[in-house]
Amino acid sequence: MRLAAIQTYPIKGCYRLDLDDARVEPWGLAGDRRWMVVDDEGVGVTQRQEPALVTVRPEPRPGGLLLRAAGRAALEVAEPVDGEPAEVRVFAHQPGVPARVADPAANDWLSQTLDRKVRLVWLGDPAARPIPDVHGVGPDDRVSFADGYPLLLANRASLDALNEWLAAAGSPEGPLPMTRFRPNLVVGGAAPWAEDDWLGRRLRIGPVVFRVAKPCGRCVVTTTDQETGVRGHEPLRTLARHRNRDRQLLFGQNLVPLLGPAGTGTTVRVGDPVDLLPD
Repeated sequence: MRLAAIQTYPIKGCYRLDLDDARVEPWGLAGDRRWMVVDDEGVGVTQRQEPALVTVRPEPRPGGLLLRAAGRAALEVAEPVDGEPAEVRVFAHQPGVPARVADPAANDWLSQTLDRKVRLVWLGDPAARPIPDVHGVGPDDRVSFADGYPLLLANRASLDALNEWLAAAGSPEGPLPMTRFRPNLVVGGAAPWAEDDWLGRRLRIGPVVFRVAKPCGRCVVTTTDQETGVRGHEPLRTLARHRNRDRQLLFGQNLVPLLGPAGTGTTVRVGDPVDLLPD
């Protein structure tokens, strides 16, 4: 098995970055979901509510981001190191986490782009948010503004199998690209659904070892075209027929990095070997 793709999402819910390599940090890949759009209540706005988020294309810059969207002038946004403090929540039912509010120009730019009042916040201390789930994690494990876990892994062969189901059913929406599932790491060379058997085990990717913590139950975001924001019905209909486990529609596995002592390698690269370690 080999690492086939690496992707990060500088602003939660917005357009991806396709990378050749990335540094693994305790809370996820470097730069992944350190920014989030929030509503008036300080709760994260995701593609569940606003599929138009995917039209926002953030580009990392030293000390900040460049925001782009079709028909809008690009905007430089600095990390609000000394910005207004705010307690925000990724989901309404979760505990708050301390963040900093971006410059008002960024809030105005995003509010106009999404046609609703929002703010952009930055997670200055990524160690501030414990992983909200209890499955496969320890008390010291941390996560960025990602939904629940530091990284999401997907298997290219499982996507091929899913697309075969779509074709067999005559679905006009297939084949679907892997981008629908917004993974961080994509594995090639595994058997379809091999990742089901990795749960609770350790996976080495390049120099980094990860714990496979929990299967990923999928939501309406997967039905959103990640280039246009247009929403359909697949893959949820097909996952409901073939991958429904305890009312969760499964695709992918959540990972927690097990970083070694200082000085060991923490960068993963496309083409790195992927090995399931002995129990």
